[in-house]
Amino acid sequence: MADYVALPVSVPGLRAYRHTTESLHAGVKEHHAVARFERGRSEWWGRGKAWRCTPGSIQVKEPGDVHRALAHDGPTTFTVVMLPANDVVRVREEGKVLAIPHFDADDERAAPFHRLHDAVCACADRLSLEVALAEAIATFGRLGRANPEHTRPVRRAIDYLRERLAEPITLDDLADHAALDKFHLCRAFRAQIGMPPHAYLTHLRIQRAKELLENGVRASELAPRIGLYDQSQLTRHFRRIVGTTPARYGSTRSSLRVGG
Repeated sequence: MADYVALPVSVPGLRAYRHTTESLHAGVKEHHAVARFERGRSEWWGRGKAWRCTPGSIQVKEPGDVHRALAHDGPTTFTVVMLPANDVVRVREEGKVLAIPHFDADDERAAPFHRLHDAVCACADRLSLEVALAEAIATFGRLGRANPEHTRPVRRAIDYLRERLAEPITLDDLADHAALDKFHLCRAFRAQIGMPPHAYLTHLRIQRAKELLENGVRASELAPRIGLYDQSQLTRHFRRIVGTTPARYGSTRSSLRVGG
């Protein structure tokens, strides 16, 4: 069971939704987002360890973060606020990522994130919501520092995969760039990222496919542009990760552009 409900917001570029689910899902995050756990109990893996969520817990996500749901105690509901990309670019340019991806319900450091969620849920006026959003984004910077969970070889490997996602990549190439032998790199990558390099690369490629589809590229033109062999391989991975086919995803996005 999975249910998404979009929440109205008064700030352009800000998006929010409420999600109820019992399924266990793993994926790579595409946006800066702040999630608040509303109902149920859950356990999830991220940034190299397992975390437990109860009502009031806060999760903070950066693009590229791997989130793996480990267990739910019945249906769980959480609210997600996706931050405008332009407003968080300063944090990314400073090389900061949020070192703490999870806050317990009583953690005072998460107060700005709760105020943002309270404003969204109350359908606050634009100025009130803009203030809450600015405070939440500023908290990214205050709590940010160079990612301590990712060692230098793993960071180099991630950068290599991102920069060359449309090219053929071998493990030897990746290990050479990371300056670590391939056996230790595979072990470190899985332990720190939550999935092996090839799986992470597939998620990056499908993220890029979604961006191209949203920009009007035809589904039949995607595979060579994102480093996949053919349309069959693209469709298989896209359906598994996104839940629909590239053609259907592109048609939906095209309809939204026309309607908007």
